[in-house]
Amino acid sequence: MNTQIDRREFIQTSGLLIGGVAAAFPSGRASAAESGGRIKKAVGWGMIVEPKLSVEDRFRVAKDTGFEGVEVSRYGSKKDATEPKELARASEKVGIPIHGVSNGSNPDLKEAIDDAAIYGSDTVLQVVRADPETPFMENYKRTQELIRSAVPHAEKKRVKICVENVWATFLIEPLTMARYIDEIGSPWVRSYFDVGNVMRWGWPQHWIEVLGKRIEKIHIKEYSTKVAMKEGMSKAFDLPIGQGDINWKRVREELKKIGFQSWATGEVRGGDRKRLAEISAEMDRVLYA
Repeated sequence: MNTQIDRREFIQTSGLLIGGVAAAFPSGRASAAESGGRIKKAVGWGMIVEPKLSVEDRFRVAKDTGFEGVEVSRYGSKKDATEPKELARASEKVGIPIHGVSNGSNPDLKEAIDDAAIYGSDTVLQVVRADPETPFMENYKRTQELIRSAVPHAEKKRVKICVENVWATFLIEPLTMARYIDEIGSPWVRSYFDVGNVMRWGWPQHWIEVLGKRIEKIHIKEYSTKVAMKEGMSKAFDLPIGQGDINWKRVREELKKIGFQSWATGEVRGGDRKRLAEISAEMDRVLYA
């Protein structure tokens, strides 16, 4: 596989083998009817804490512990920095795709899209943050324009820009997020939905209901409102997935209603092979029960 399209086909094929289907949409998503609603399970590259291992062997650890794909961050630890082409080669050799790239809230969207194309990834995650020094609507329109300006490049590279909901004090309820995406007016701009992050302001099942098919991919983590009240909001993420206050049954029901069977990536404290196996098992219980 020597071309960008070959790597993207590798990602799509990996997902199709999981679901047992023969065709996918351009985004790499197959219909729920074809795949039985099978969600693909991934891990963040920075969660694979095996510093003495080679890049290839870290991919093997992810694969061996039950993950079907990896998501990389462009702004991870400098100590752990690896060139995109090296990661792409290792991913391809081991047979576990890099399905997406996280760009944080950095404005260099076109460069992030180029990185995604090297990997064969079909999405770039972009965080939209509030600016306390700027009027709300000015920031709203300015960040939309940043994304809109990158859409032609995204379309050319066949990489979707996915806006994520984080604790950035902006777009903190689903109707506003849906409006923000719709106003950009491009099928290449979607939602990257984080199940745990919304627990600060609401319930994930309600967000899924409203965002619907705008959701391209999801992040998985736990959250406990009870712990948040007693020990502080950041502590509320520390529980094992499935042991907090998220109603995972309702989350699964709403994801099924929208035919979601794209990538779900764990975004929790990582570790060695044993820790990754624990995370993989936790994700199995909440996603496939």
